[in-house]
Amino acid sequence: MLWSERTWAELPVDLEKASQAAILPVGATEQHGPHMGTGMDAVLADILCTAVSERTSVPMLPTMFYGCSLGHSRRWPGTIALQPVTLINLVKDIGDWAYHSGVRRLFMVNTHVTNVAPLRCALEMLRAEHDDMMVALVNSATISPRIRAFHFADGDDWHANDAETALMLATAPEMVRPDAQAGADDPDRTEGLVFSHPVNRTSTNGVTGTPSRATRENGKLWFDWMVEDLSELILRGLKEKPPLDRSYFESSG
Repeated sequence: MLWSERTWAELPVDLEKASQAAILPVGATEQHGPHMGTGMDAVLADILCTAVSERTSVPMLPTMFYGCSLGHSRRWPGTIALQPVTLINLVKDIGDWAYHSGVRRLFMVNTHVTNVAPLRCALEMLRAEHDDMMVALVNSATISPRIRAFHFADGDDWHANDAETALMLATAPEMVRPDAQAGADDPDRTEGLVFSHPVNRTSTNGVTGTPSRATRENGKLWFDWMVEDLSELILRGLKEKPPLDRSYFESSG
């Protein structure tokens, strides 16, 4: 159920049926090696959350196609990055307006690793301002143990790897260049490092992992797992209540 396709007369009914919940997909536009389109994260966020919205009947807000991608440097063309504070304020504004439309449970579904810190800041701001709003931050690569396992199979600092390439082969094959896929592998060079380095200092081609191994069959299986596990998580969230019913603004005295 796409928020953008519903009218102002329909959305209050939609939200009431969905326990006042909405899904916000957050992706990025950034280089994904020589073999994959720059919009991979945003495409995955959009396709995944659309499927989950259909399965759970929770309205999906329009997908955010830009994120905090500063770490990808200017070495490779294609990255369009937001400053962290820009992403924080953008998500805070979206959350405020969603609240005034009736949203009380907001699920932020993030498909880009370095969006995490700004999104967490936006979460803190939203719940501090709106006492009766619950906000969840779900990172697509760690929805469940089985999903984490295939994402991290070829590197802790993975990017444009087997997992991401397979998911695109299964759901958006136009994003992958098969002629470049076979030679796109690049190893994870971050093991044991103390500092967090930008991608220009850890990868020769913007990839970390083994996209040469990616198959459509694995991608379909893994995507089905992601839809199933994210849907289950959101359905649990629709029933959740805070452990204690105490106002954010009330003093204990």
